[in-house]
Amino acid sequence: MKKPGRSGVFALLLWLSWLSAAVAGEGSRVWSSVRIADPITPVLADFVAAELVQANQAGHGAFLVELDTPGGLDGAMRTIIQAFLTSDIPVVVYVYPSGGRAASAGALITLAADFAAMAPGTHIGAAHPLPIGSQGEQAPKELLSKIVEDAAAYARSIAQRRGRNAEQAERMVRDSLSLAAEEAVALQVVDLVAEDRAALLRALDGRSYRRGDASRILATADIEIRPVAMNWRQRVLKTISHPNVAYLLLMLGMLGIFFEIAQPGTIFPGAIGAMALLLALFAFQSLPVNTAGLLLILLALVLFVLEISVESYGLLSIGGVISMALGSMMLTAGLEPFWRISPLLIAATVAVVSGLLLLVLYAVVRAQRGTFQSGAEGMTGERGQAVTDIGADGRVFVHGEYWQAYSREPIAAGENIEVVQMGENLRLEVRRAAAPDPEP
Repeated sequence: MKKPGRSGVFALLLWLSWLSAAVAGEGSRVWSSVRIADPITPVLADFVAAELVQANQAGHGAFLVELDTPGGLDGAMRTIIQAFLTSDIPVVVYVYPSGGRAASAGALITLAADFAAMAPGTHIGAAHPLPIGSQGEQAPKELLSKIVEDAAAYARSIAQRRGRNAEQAERMVRDSLSLAAEEAVALQVVDLVAEDRAALLRALDGRSYRRGDASRILATADIEIRPVAMNWRQRVLKTISHPNVAYLLLMLGMLGIFFEIAQPGTIFPGAIGAMALLLALFAFQSLPVNTAGLLLILLALVLFVLEISVESYGLLSIGGVISMALGSMMLTAGLEPFWRISPLLIAATVAVVSGLLLLVLYAVVRAQRGTFQSGAEGMTGERGQAVTDIGADGRVFVHGEYWQAYSREPIAAGENIEVVQMGENLRLEVRRAAAPDPEP
């Protein structure tokens, strides 16, 4: 068999090179696109960062983020910005649609993009950090200055990295500066204003961006934009991370666990309650909730459980309702509106949950204090009639049934008897029944 010559090997290498370039060119004509229209949470940040990594691995031409957000958590914001700054493909942030905003954390995310654009009627800024700790408590005043300085330096460094107006970026943090789209372009905070996506692509065509020491040109002709959405797991995590949903899960968890403790062995309420409580705690880990409020709600559960075994004449139940109401109000108090639990939801939930818990408590306590209606205890005090003479042995008719019986005193056949207790081998100890009180 004849071996291929150098010309054949060269042709093969040329074909492989052409095929590789064709594949790369095919990928470069594709843009990934994500839509951010919610507060910036850890779940959302992980989704955006993961999709940007996949777009880089696929060799896409660019990564488009359509943004409309009131802000979000600092840690989640930094996750997205870090992904932007380490991306090999260019990142385009478009504040859209008209009436949208890139506020607070959204402003810094926009500054971190290679190309920042805004639709007419949108605004950017108001990035002053909210003085709260990671658990929702108000940060001490002596720490506020450090928080602001750190955020201002971060905004300034991002603006300098992307060649934008660092002074205005710093003012967004220090002075809560907010700019309309046209003002932001005039002050070199963003690059351009575009009416829609088509206008955005036309305006971006041929613009340059840098990667290291190299300058690259962005081509937008004949591109395909592929929107990317969250998968079912990410959607579930995003849903339960909403403050209202997390609060409802917490209340459901309390109800389920309380029912299981009040009626041991029911299993289903306990299982549902445990799952709901774990999901709520997961959600609250990614939300700036107040720890004291969460502990007050859990204290309410403890007080309701104690009411079952401690005779407090309702004082523990009243304390539980008050603790639940106060904890619910404190849970997200002082936060920005998009992190707060709806006051109407709190009022309705506290009323319904407290009513159900008190109803169950009433039924449990009444059952504990009531007389037994079945079994050995249920026979005590029952009245019947002696069928035979009763001494060490005999027969009686009680509760519609015949029973073997004995008595410590002789009882004649036909006399009325009362059950003292049920002894061994289901033999009843009886005594002569007292005569009923005469009617007035």
